[in-house]
Amino acid sequence: MRIASILVASIFGATPVLAEDVPYTVDGKSFTGYWAEADNPKGLVVIAHDWDGMTDYERRRADLLAEMGYNAFAIDLFGDETPTETVDHRIAATGALNEDRERMRALIQAGVELAQERSSVDKMVFAGYCFGGAVALEMARSDSSSMAAGYATFHGGLTTPEGQSWDGDEPPILVLHGGADTVIPMVDVATFANELEKAGNTYTIEVYSNAPHAFTVFGAGSYQERADKASWEAFGTFLSENLQN
Repeated sequence: MRIASILVASIFGATPVLAEDVPYTVDGKSFTGYWAEADNPKGLVVIAHDWDGMTDYERRRADLLAEMGYNAFAIDLFGDETPTETVDHRIAATGALNEDRERMRALIQAGVELAQERSSVDKMVFAGYCFGGAVALEMARSDSSSMAAGYATFHGGLTTPEGQSWDGDEPPILVLHGGADTVIPMVDVATFANELEKAGNTYTIEVYSNAPHAFTVFGAGSYQERADKASWEAFGTFLSENLQN
């Protein structure tokens, strides 16, 4: 159990009944996720991390979700041996998965299955931050069995890879985006909306004025409290709407 994470959670008010790192193996490679369990959970939320890997940021978000009454599992998409200390490392780690979508989907599947094994409730929303937002959309496009009741992306990549498309049958999608994001500009948001509209998807896009890329990352220069609070509230509403029994 990660005592440090529990202490951080207590400072900020989150009180999961169980909070611990979870080692697991995929194809012989070691990964470490993070589990935060709620008392009498209302649903399950699976979180995909940013390009810097599974960090205390994802742990803290999982703790906050447990405080809200949801079981939460932050999956690991890189593995314990993948370096993420430098920008070059992160470009290499994300690039490898972006170029091997089959591998990305296998890692998503492994993390989701582990989360569902641990959870007393199966109904799930899948969410991601930055790179993890693109991962959430990858799962949405490829999840023919509809394992998730909805998908959410915080300042995440929105470009649909060549050879993929939306069929309109995907569960609801929530996009939470910064109007001042120069990494994923508003033209990408418009293109994404047009794709979903054409396919007939159910989706909601919220844009926060003057919010830069990574506006939810606590302590970063990009952090914008107003947009972070508003997007978290919108996410809470999305969870309530899509994880009702």
